[in-house]
Amino acid sequence: MSRVSLRARLLLGVVVLAGLGLVAADVATYTSLRSFLLQRVDNGLEAGHKAFEHPAPKGQPSDLVESDHHGPPPQGVAWYEVRTLRGHIERRGFLVEGSSPPELPARIDVPTQRNRREVEGDEFVRYFVARARNGRDSYRVRASIEPDRPHQILLVASPLGGVASTLHRLILIELIATAAVLGTLAALALWLVRLGLRPLRRIEQTAAAITAGDLSQRVGHPDPQTEIGRVGSALNTMLDRIEDSDRRLRRFVADASHELRTPLAAVRAYAELFSRGAAARPEDLDRSMSGITREAERMSLLVDDLLLLARLDEGRPLERKPVNLAAVVEEAVDAARVVEPDRPIDLLAEPVIVTGDGARLRQVLDNLLTNARAHTPAGTLVSVEVRGVEGRAILTVADHGPGLSGEQAARVFERFYRADSSRARASGGSGLGLSIVRAVTEAHGGTVDVRPTSGGGATFVIALPLGADQAASSSGRSVANE
Repeated sequence: MSRVSLRARLLLGVVVLAGLGLVAADVATYTSLRSFLLQRVDNGLEAGHKAFEHPAPKGQPSDLVESDHHGPPPQGVAWYEVRTLRGHIERRGFLVEGSSPPELPARIDVPTQRNRREVEGDEFVRYFVARARNGRDSYRVRASIEPDRPHQILLVASPLGGVASTLHRLILIELIATAAVLGTLAALALWLVRLGLRPLRRIEQTAAAITAGDLSQRVGHPDPQTEIGRVGSALNTMLDRIEDSDRRLRRFVADASHELRTPLAAVRAYAELFSRGAAARPEDLDRSMSGITREAERMSLLVDDLLLLARLDEGRPLERKPVNLAAVVEEAVDAARVVEPDRPIDLLAEPVIVTGDGARLRQVLDNLLTNARAHTPAGTLVSVEVRGVEGRAILTVADHGPGLSGEQAARVFERFYRADSSRARASGGSGLGLSIVRAVTEAHGGTVDVRPTSGGGATFVIALPLGADQAASSSGRSVANE
């Protein structure tokens, strides 16, 4: 069944359910009509049997009046028979000429006279169906014991040919109607299924085009009010993300290649200089070796950054242990002051403990301070602050440089993005520093944001969860203060 198409399964399900419903309706109609027709025959026998009754004089055995067999029979009665309780036939008459009489049983089980008095008030009536002697026809038979003739059984019968003919015609009509309805329903269901699955066909065609490499394909005008429409909308959203990821990946590879090409070209140039005789000239040899070493270090830093981002993208866990964030920030600020002694850096840090990787958190601070040095004029103030707020450690690095535009602020954490569209090394690093800041922060369960600094500049705000012990103690102090 799993290999059958959805269209075929839907069509088969509709037809089967409709068929079951029609068959149930046909059976109910047939049963109801048969019961009605038999009840009408029984009513005729009930009315017709009185024509054969005649009370016997007192002191004489009860008997039935002999009917005129050549006259018209009572309405609804074609055969009568009178027999004793032991089964001895006393009188009978075939009232419909040319018909086969019923094949009545030799003995008819009747209750005793005492039981009849106790249960049925001396009267006994029973209806049953008997086959005709010719084996083709059938009769409806009424057997009764009248209270004034307790030793005789009166049987009257009526042919069921009309009932059988009506029921046969009903069966034929039901078969034809059922087949016609199922055929019409199948055709209508097939049309509706094809119409309903047409959007799925378009989705299939879109998926085939995407498989062939065309990521620009989309499902046209999906209706969010329908299931297929919601699938189409979800597919379009997924395709947008895939296309965006593909575009980012291509740009990432292109930018990484560009960044690596520059130091590789420099290494090649220094090697060529060496091969042209720099080994014989000490000053050229020192220049070549220093240049090769410097460019190799640049490539190593870039490759290390790329590997770190790749590991974070894969979700590899970082080291998880208590880290004094204030101490990490103080070390990073001291290092920045050594690198650029003329730049003022204000530091305000309160003891804050977080759980994470101290080396990576230090890298986050180093990258933020390097970004501030690279994008602000020399001597511009940089402010660094660490504080605990409502169960989170808030780290703020603010500069008072030219700041960022709205578009730059929205893209500043993208990989290889630099506010300066040129790729001059003087305008910044590889464009991975802030990407690493965001990746490491998110790996620690935190968030990073950039906002304008009051008076001009850019402020980077990092929020990290406090360590379990400090979070509990901070909560306790908050409750106590309340």
